[in-house]
Amino acid sequence: MDLQEFRAGLDGWLDEHGPELVPPHGPGVTLGAEMEHLSKVKRLTYEAGWMRWGWPERVGGLGGSTLMRAYLGEALASRDLIEPGIYSMTEVLAPTMIEFARPALAAEMVPRLLRGDETWCQGFSEPSTGSNLGSLACRARPDGDDWVVSGQKVWTSLAQYADRCVLLTRTGSPESGHRGITALFVDMDSPGITVRPIQAMHGRDEFCEVFFDEVRVPGDRTLGEVDGGWAVAMDLLPYERSTSLWHRGAFLRQRLEHLLASPSGEALDPADLGEVAQLAFAFHARSRATQYRMAGGERLGPETSVDKVLLATTEQAVYDLVADAAAADVALGDDPDGARWRTEFLYSRAATIYGGSAEIQRNIIARRLLDLGVDR
Repeated sequence: MDLQEFRAGLDGWLDEHGPELVPPHGPGVTLGAEMEHLSKVKRLTYEAGWMRWGWPERVGGLGGSTLMRAYLGEALASRDLIEPGIYSMTEVLAPTMIEFARPALAAEMVPRLLRGDETWCQGFSEPSTGSNLGSLACRARPDGDDWVVSGQKVWTSLAQYADRCVLLTRTGSPESGHRGITALFVDMDSPGITVRPIQAMHGRDEFCEVFFDEVRVPGDRTLGEVDGGWAVAMDLLPYERSTSLWHRGAFLRQRLEHLLASPSGEALDPADLGEVAQLAFAFHARSRATQYRMAGGERLGPETSVDKVLLATTEQAVYDLVADAAAADVALGDDPDGARWRTEFLYSRAATIYGGSAEIQRNIIARRLLDLGVDR
């Protein structure tokens, strides 16, 4: 199946099945309900074949261009059938498993994620380690054929729902920095794991603290090489800063169209609207370029920091426009539409933080793309 056939077939399928994929909305809708809905969407699209296109056959996929994956996420988001934040973990974690896990482990596990049978999380950040991953302290020590993990992670998205975790651990000395990190694939129901959700200012508890107390992990769950976890992280982060954001861009354009069609849209300043629309389509164009590079076999790298900065700028600009045009709804509205705008506006404040702060992304652009050297 080529891309044109895929798009036409998917659009027709969504026209027919879209009504049964509409998610719950409203002030009383919990994150758990959204997770259940996402599992349903993934299961139905997997069973129909759409979720399998763009992934290698060796992990349950049907082959084809990665552009198919991009179009699926954008189609679901543009029809408001998924919450883009929780959908993104598939595009972040599945490629890393395919690249670094034992082939048999990837073949066993990746279909579970694609099909919606499981949720995975990403254990990178720690209380004293955010953007500087080289200083992480969560330790894994060898014990026979296994690893024994002790330490803490924080800001781990969806950990309370997760069945597995891609976990970065310290296996070298505290001074070993990037060279002493090993990535593990951990079962979240292992004895010794405690998860504590953190409620953020937008009222959702999608972030968590995760504590590891002598947690035993089989040695064959090592991803990549021992002490080679930095390579795993550097492979994963470009996906977090590009492929996982494509459907979010489609979601933002859909929400902007919703604003324009609402009574509040009449109050929009045309100049302000033009600036935001320009940002939204600049990110869309950048995403398309990244998609085609990836489909052409290029490996993603530091250039995805440009994608991340554009997305963060666009997201905050969209919701700043919403706050200006529908201030009363955002601040006080208790109807489903107002409550949703308020939740999304508050979440957008973190756009320049999650996935690597805007400052870090600009430093990467300056040093690694523009060769401007190191800050003094």
